[in-house]
Amino acid sequence: MTNPTFGVKKENVEYQSRYGVYTVIADKEKENIVLVQAPNGAWFLPGGEIEKNEDHAQALKRELIEELGYEANLGDYLGQADEYFYSSHRDTYFYNPAYIYEVSDYQKAGEPLEDFNHIAWFPVDLAIEKLKRGSHKWGIDIWKKDSIKRT
Repeated sequence: MTNPTFGVKKENVEYQSRYGVYTVIADKEKENIVLVQAPNGAWFLPGGEIEKNEDHAQALKRELIEELGYEANLGDYLGQADEYFYSSHRDTYFYNPAYIYEVSDYQKAGEPLEDFNHIAWFPVDLAIEKLKRGSHKWGIDIWKKDSIKRT
């Protein structure tokens, strides 16, 4: 089975690979999820680039402390979705394989290390509408289907 792909891969364009790990963090009732808004106004699932010598769990642990100030335990792996996009901020075309997980539990550990993001909770369907990346929307759709199966 091939991974779902979002965005359009343009011919004769060099893409920089940017491997990322992201997570769906829901409230106890699974009615709301947390999103992170970058300084440019775009909304994303919590997470980010996997740095050299990090596995998925290490990268996500670091990203959640940086973005949310949360410590969390990874739950189910929801899958991989690939995305092609252009970042005007970085003036670069990116190929972004996104590995998406659910968080089984979390707690606030302190203030986020990054103070330039905005953090907000949204009802699940509104969160999907707000997200910029198709791969992140796909991850929430998979999470919703898996959550329904478990109830």
